[in-house]
Amino acid sequence: MARMEGMQLTDIFLRMGTGSFEQLIRSISLGSLRTYQLFDSFKTRLHLHKLNSETLRKATPRVWARLQEADSADLAAEISQAILISHMDMIKAVLDHLGVPHEDGFFSKDADLSSHLTDGWQQRAWEKFHAQYPPATLLFYINHLALEVAKAEEVFAPAA
Repeated sequence: MARMEGMQLTDIFLRMGTGSFEQLIRSISLGSLRTYQLFDSFKTRLHLHKLNSETLRKATPRVWARLQEADSADLAAEISQAILISHMDMIKAVLDHLGVPHEDGFFSKDADLSSHLTDGWQQRAWEKFHAQYPPATLLFYINHLALEVAKAEEVFAPAA
């Protein structure tokens, strides 16, 4: 695990690396973006004139370069939202396994859920689900949950 001060979403993407980032981008469901009315804002944030699986795939290196820039927090938030809504089944399964109260994978921002994330929760979630869901997606979600709920300052990497 890498120690970081004030970890942000951008740090999670960068620590996971380009290969994982490409997998995460390929896992985004354009249908889910439409369902949650995020399609147009996602297309705009990525600076794309049209959004389909091919343009998204081709834009990935440019998006990765933008994430490495100093002011990329909004971009990282938009990408993470697109990834997460594309994997609501995984999110619900992980939250249920951890005993975190939620409503179809969502929870109130002001809810204190950190008490549900007991020592070792990340490794337990990884061990339970890494064969069931795409590893890059699961690892991203575990780190996202750790950042949002537990205010983690370390990027989790599963034990071998």
